[in-house]
Amino acid sequence: MTLPAALFSHYRRHPLQLLALAAMIVLATMLWTGVHHLTSQARASLDQSESAVAERQQVARTDGSPVTVDDFVELRRAGLCVMPWLEVSEPEGGRVVGVDPLAAGCFQTPGGQESPWGGELNGRPFVDISEAAELAREQGSELSLLVSDDHSKGDLPPGYQLVPFSVGPATGELGDSFLLNLDALGILVLLITALLVRSVYLLGLAQRRDSFALLHRFGVPHGRVNRLLVVEILLLAAVCVLPGIWLGRWLAAGLGSGFGQALEGLFDQPLYAGQGGSWLVPLVTMMAVILVACLADFLRPIFRGLMGGNRRYGCLVLLVLIAGLALTVWVTDLLWLFIAVAMVFVAAGILAPRLIASLADWRSGHDRDLQARWRHRELAVLARRLALPLVALQFAMAMVLAVQALVTTFESTFDRWLAQRLEADYYVEVPESADAALALDWLAEQPGLSASGLWHRVIRGRATLPGGEDEEETRVDVFAIGPVGPLVTGWELFESAPQPWQRLQQGQGVMVNEQLARRQDIAVGQTVTVLFGSQSFELPVLAIYPDYGRPAGEILIHPSVLPAEFETGFQSLSVSPGNLSIEAVTDGLKGVWQVEALTVRDNRAIEELASAIFDQTFLLTRAMTTLTLILAAIALLMMGWVFFSTRAWYFRLLVVWGLSRRQATAQLVRLSVSLSGAIALLALPLGVWLTWVLVHRINPIAFGWSLPMAVYPRFWLELGVLSMLIGLSIAFLMSRQLKSPTVAPVNANALAGGER
Repeated sequence: MTLPAALFSHYRRHPLQLLALAAMIVLATMLWTGVHHLTSQARASLDQSESAVAERQQVARTDGSPVTVDDFVELRRAGLCVMPWLEVSEPEGGRVVGVDPLAAGCFQTPGGQESPWGGELNGRPFVDISEAAELAREQGSELSLLVSDDHSKGDLPPGYQLVPFSVGPATGELGDSFLLNLDALGILVLLITALLVRSVYLLGLAQRRDSFALLHRFGVPHGRVNRLLVVEILLLAAVCVLPGIWLGRWLAAGLGSGFGQALEGLFDQPLYAGQGGSWLVPLVTMMAVILVACLADFLRPIFRGLMGGNRRYGCLVLLVLIAGLALTVWVTDLLWLFIAVAMVFVAAGILAPRLIASLADWRSGHDRDLQARWRHRELAVLARRLALPLVALQFAMAMVLAVQALVTTFESTFDRWLAQRLEADYYVEVPESADAALALDWLAEQPGLSASGLWHRVIRGRATLPGGEDEEETRVDVFAIGPVGPLVTGWELFESAPQPWQRLQQGQGVMVNEQLARRQDIAVGQTVTVLFGSQSFELPVLAIYPDYGRPAGEILIHPSVLPAEFETGFQSLSVSPGNLSIEAVTDGLKGVWQVEALTVRDNRAIEELASAIFDQTFLLTRAMTTLTLILAAIALLMMGWVFFSTRAWYFRLLVVWGLSRRQATAQLVRLSVSLSGAIALLALPLGVWLTWVLVHRINPIAFGWSLPMAVYPRFWLELGVLSMLIGLSIAFLMSRQLKSPTVAPVNANALAGGER
């Protein structure tokens, strides 16, 4: 028999162990590759969308009529670089943008990069305009004419004007926040993968200890055995990682439709086709994780610490835990915050099995019942010997608990915020050449509208907050609303002065969004200086309001405060017509403004669509966390079964000592449920803490806004039930071991579970 055959004969005797290790590597690679592939694709889409629509301008008719193909032909014949942009809504809730790649040939993007809608189209949402025109016959559509930034107003023929171009309201860094959470999930998947692979691999090494000793007696040096083990894990990793990557990309493709609709509907960023990504990154990453988990010498002291150690080592780990917790409270740098989180996870993972073992040993010394004393002693042994899969399950449960709380909080917060911002039924854009005052007078004269007050005017623009002696001035967005009525007075406010909305209506102050308040350290009651052009105003802060997903600072004021020289970015009317029809309102506004067409958006349809899409937003996150939890549970189940099998002879002694098989099985049930329940209890505070870090530390530092902290005890109960099921499954498998005869071991330390 050759040396490799003798060395690897272990897997011929234990094929299920090899299959479990291979399946674990494949599933973990699939999970991480799916996350990495979608986040990489989404980031490329975010960058590509930004280059496609950033700082663009479009041509509009001065008479307010929508542009047509004839206008495109006229502008092209006038020598302008113009491209048609036909946006068509799809029945399933997405959108298709029809463009003409030939017409886009004269456009140039910053840095010389190819536009997503230039040259050869790479798939939805950008398609050839002829395909979009076919869809437009049955669905709603809107034609825009994009013009190159090289052109100015002087280049346009009479009857046309330049207006800003955007594909929808910007949500700033909400998409980045979403992707950051997915990145954090991916890192945790890698960590859990390393723990699980390490646990199974160490079990195999423990079982092969006698084989290694025998080979050494026959003259095989330890170095050669170690080199063969490196080759073994390299071959196993290569064989398992490649199909895992393929499955991960397949998983990403299956989830990409819902993920892409969520990305497009919520963040106004389509998920482009053709962003295949490289196989090299997941291949190198997973190979490195597997090699480090199995072979890195510098990790051995850590894992020995997991299995036990002296009191000084435990105190050092406890100090690391306390330092990590303190850093998460005080640091203001994102990198240090991530380091602090890693410190807490490492320390918690080392301390959790030691804590379970210490408590079990303590209980065994104070319990008068002999069976209880045996059960506690055995629980301490299991906590030490199954430390790695227990820690992996703890991390997985904590991650699932935190992600579930974050997702649920995000959903409820988004629904409330969206309902506030879309409180009015319709949004009517004020044409650039129209006089908004005429519309305000007309709306005030309508009996159904004036009585309910369900309309207001919105003015957008920019202002400046002057800095101090050593500080730069800050540009902020201006959000002016008037009259202040029921459409806005129900908004959620973080902090407010007495009667903030009444005072805002009277022009006696200003409200600021959370981002600006955090950035400038602004508090309610403080006076801020605002520059509108050359005019300066001293205004008290009436309230701080949430503005999720927008990185920019914003002030909310009444239009009466704005000076005459204020440069209005755009204006709109938010209207809930009540008993009137929206057609009656728009017809009246058309007559007042003397225009043929108006841009009207149905906010109820937008809210319904956004809510429907948001249901799919965290499908990927929930799927990944659930699969990770299942992976950790299966690993613990497998490890528990194998480890219990090594101690089956000791468990059969329960029957020899006088217990019936049913009583012995009951003892095993209590033992396994105690083990899984204990790790679930330790995962609970870690998950709650991780939730707090995500919503109150990472988001504010990274993006300037926070989510409300919420916990969901019902989900805690569900995780508790899951831990009980894991324990019952292990007990069921062990009860089968009691029925089969076992041979007493020669000595206790010959087996992986040799501790008595």
